[in-house]
Amino acid sequence: MAEIVDALRKVLGDRVSVSPAVREQHGRGESWHPTAPPDAVVFPETTDDVAVVVKLCAAHKVPIVPFGAGTSLEGQVNAVRGGVCIDLSRMTKIVAVNAADLDCTVEAGVLRGQLNAHLRDQGLFFPVDPGAECTLGGMVATRASGTNAVRYGTMRESVLGLTVVLPDGSVIKTGGRARKSAAGYDLTRLMIGSEGTLGVVTEVTLRLAAIPEATAAATVGFGSVDAAVNAVIAVIQAAVPVARIELMDEVSVEAVNRYSKLSLPVRPTLFLEFHGTQASVAENAKAVGEIAAEHGGSGFQWADQAEDRSKLWEARHKAYYAGLALRPGSKGLVTDVCVPISRLAECIAATKADLAKASMPAPLLGHVGDGNFHVCFIIDPIKPDELHEAERLHDAMVERAQAMGGTCTGEHGIGLGKIDHLRREAGEGVALMRKIKQAIDPLGLMNPGKMF
Repeated sequence: MAEIVDALRKVLGDRVSVSPAVREQHGRGESWHPTAPPDAVVFPETTDDVAVVVKLCAAHKVPIVPFGAGTSLEGQVNAVRGGVCIDLSRMTKIVAVNAADLDCTVEAGVLRGQLNAHLRDQGLFFPVDPGAECTLGGMVATRASGTNAVRYGTMRESVLGLTVVLPDGSVIKTGGRARKSAAGYDLTRLMIGSEGTLGVVTEVTLRLAAIPEATAAATVGFGSVDAAVNAVIAVIQAAVPVARIELMDEVSVEAVNRYSKLSLPVRPTLFLEFHGTQASVAENAKAVGEIAAEHGGSGFQWADQAEDRSKLWEARHKAYYAGLALRPGSKGLVTDVCVPISRLAECIAATKADLAKASMPAPLLGHVGDGNFHVCFIIDPIKPDELHEAERLHDAMVERAQAMGGTCTGEHGIGLGKIDHLRREAGEGVALMRKIKQAIDPLGLMNPGKMF
């Protein structure tokens, strides 16, 4: 490491750090996994910088861990085998915005909120919204999703092309700005969701959307989680176009009320948002209101003003921290699964029955419009029994989802936490993934220990 640090400093100067505090900061994300700091952290400012760093690491056979904003939830940024962390947070150029074509190209360190602030005056926005203030490169790496996915899709649908530094330091460009292509293997989709195990994404070309003429948000409460989820299923099956349908169970609502100073009734609640023209928003909201009422929904609270909507969605996005605040000093073991929409009510009901017996708080919430939900087990980090209990409940939740034709993760990724679940889900497909990894990264230097 001393040799490579010296070599890196000759290229990057003081943009190389071996400070214990900096290394510690880069050895963890938002997950419960123990901190695993890298041996050094570098701060490149261009794709060429990244390529030089990767070439030096390859020459010295030193592991590489890409790092964005550190918001990942499955230990993707933990440097479990040491090495060099490549922090892309200084690569913040918005390279181009093509308003007529509804696309843009940005460097990997651009934050989602930063991009939308830049686009606002042009009447455009980037709709994928995981909630955390994360980098676009990190969102590519984890195949991020979020609250708008039910209408606008996930990163898989939103990325047109990438610039990627491969494990030998060579640079490739995948895809382009065309809306479709049949040219060869889809290398863009191969890189999306690869969690830094195949290369370092340095630039991203994205689809954009027009800011809708009208937006309205609302909350509606239900007597049970089952009733709320059945209302969601009915809305989806009726093909009512909604931008967001989010569920919070009663535990989540109580936590959010305390943390974000809201006054929602403490019961299972749907958070809804509608985009479109004034007329279509009113029509769609009315249709959803009628469906919700048929399933026992009541107490519609509308948020027509931008300030009220922002407060509502900010509270939803801070639900993780609200859950942690239920138990000061706790850590969150956060997990997610995704199932076919027709099995969602059954899956959530069985999960809630398990959570009712848990010894720790475990808020349930999710992007139920596309069958994706989350549980956050609020555990005491000094009590191993609680971690074991949370892991057992988590395993049962994942196995249940997989048995229903679902997946072990809708958006968090595999990282360190779901390696065994991926093996069970993908079966022999994991062997093919390993061959792809071996072909692209024969030395196994790119984010080792993750996914497999």
